[in-house]
Amino acid sequence: METDISNNQVSSEEEKMSRSLKKFLLVLNGAMLGIGNCGGPLIQRLYFLKGGKGVWISCFLQTAGWPFIIFPLSVSYLYRRRKKGSRTKLFYISPHLFLACAVIGVLTGFDDFLAASGVSLLPVTTYSLIIATQLGFTAGFAYILVKQKFTPFTINAIFLLSIGAVVLVLHASSDRPAHETDKQYIMGFLMTLGASVLYGFVLPLIELTYKKAKQTITYTLVMEMQMVLSFFATAVCIIGMLVHKDFAAIPREARDFELGRAKYYVVMVCTAVFWQFFFMGAVGVIFCHSSLLSGIIISGLLPVTEALAVLFYHEKLRVEKVISLVLSLWGFISYFYGELRQIKKLRIRLQH
Repeated sequence: METDISNNQVSSEEEKMSRSLKKFLLVLNGAMLGIGNCGGPLIQRLYFLKGGKGVWISCFLQTAGWPFIIFPLSVSYLYRRRKKGSRTKLFYISPHLFLACAVIGVLTGFDDFLAASGVSLLPVTTYSLIIATQLGFTAGFAYILVKQKFTPFTINAIFLLSIGAVVLVLHASSDRPAHETDKQYIMGFLMTLGASVLYGFVLPLIELTYKKAKQTITYTLVMEMQMVLSFFATAVCIIGMLVHKDFAAIPREARDFELGRAKYYVVMVCTAVFWQFFFMGAVGVIFCHSSLLSGIIISGLLPVTEALAVLFYHEKLRVEKVISLVLSLWGFISYFYGELRQIKKLRIRLQH
């Protein structure tokens, strides 16, 4: 594993990251990704179940938590300033990277809309299983964009996780909510699949941006890039809200929310926080390892999301969902077993 992703030599103002620190960041970002991946859809679905109707509002909340990144960035700046003095840079992001993040942010905004539309129409268990197909798209785009190398265990993991999602697709109509028409259910299904394809493209695109950057990529820069990305994604959602006059609808929704006005705003804030964990964790895992691992974690945590949906929302766990869960868990274990074998081989090679 490389200690830095760079096309140039490390400048005097940027420090090389130790291997142990990078492992710590990988675990930390993997944990954030896991929390966001499991909690995001659940709290977002709660908004719709208890009376929320604004798809663009829900879409907006997925990236509206970007101001929270200012806090760790401020801590990072103060730490650097204490060590390097008044010449410390406030921001590391270059105009080239800023533009790239803006484009990825716009794509993420549209992905947010597709995902929010899917959550509004589908049970969390169904939504999560469809999203698991993202791994196949991530792997395909990673191969095209960043020349991702595949081991037999990686291919097996992708195959199992993809088959698990296909099993669900073949029996999806049996899980349609009673109050929805077939047309609405199919629309939710297609919207979620579209979100899976688009984010499967975005993840390797972020990795490609790291590789093509004309400056050293540090974790501080990763947070700056995520803030820019989320800002532009949020801007796309705000435009959608303005067109649909959703800002005026927020006080009315709060008044009619089944859990009460105060809890309506609590749900909104929690949604923003959970999804920001997801996005920050995803780009952090890409920085520390690869876009493929980010996709593996998203798909591999599927059983946790399914169990929470059954526990909190009493959704039915049908036979096809159980089969899909088993295949997903098998694929997740297969991937990490392959990674451990690769690490063991590398250590033996270094010893000799």
